[in-house]
Amino acid sequence: MSRYFRPRLPGVPIFFTVASARRGDRLLVDEIDRLRQAVQVTRAKRAFATEAWVVLPDHLHCIWRLPEGDTDYSVRWRLIKSRFSRGLPVGRLRDSHVLRQERGIWQRRFWEHHIRDEADLAAHLRYCWWNPVKHGFVTRPEDWPYSSFHRDKAAGWVA
Repeated sequence: MSRYFRPRLPGVPIFFTVASARRGDRLLVDEIDRLRQAVQVTRAKRAFATEAWVVLPDHLHCIWRLPEGDTDYSVRWRLIKSRFSRGLPVGRLRDSHVLRQERGIWQRRFWEHHIRDEADLAAHLRYCWWNPVKHGFVTRPEDWPYSSFHRDKAAGWVA
């Protein structure tokens, strides 16, 4: 079994990529209210700030800041994924899904990157904003409804 070392750097923004189990589906945008609720309930119980967030049909990208001294983002993702998955039809299950009581809706792992400096943060913010354009869903970031771009523009972060 693989063992992953996840760095624990308190106070550092973290960029995440999280994907559904079936690439090419539309589950995350079709169930956007369910996803928002899962995030909202998790954030209420285990605080984190959102620097950026974009939800695409089969994956999402976001940047979080955890409270000072807290580095436990893995539990937050486990809770978001499980809350989102409850009530949805079970996906294709392998023996490993059954063993871990998973529903086959999410890819098991997620990718994270600890932001190094302000330039790295700016690059990852732009990545979130422009990802729907990159994937051909829209021609301008402001046309994608499932993005923090609108909030960030109103706050003056977008040039």
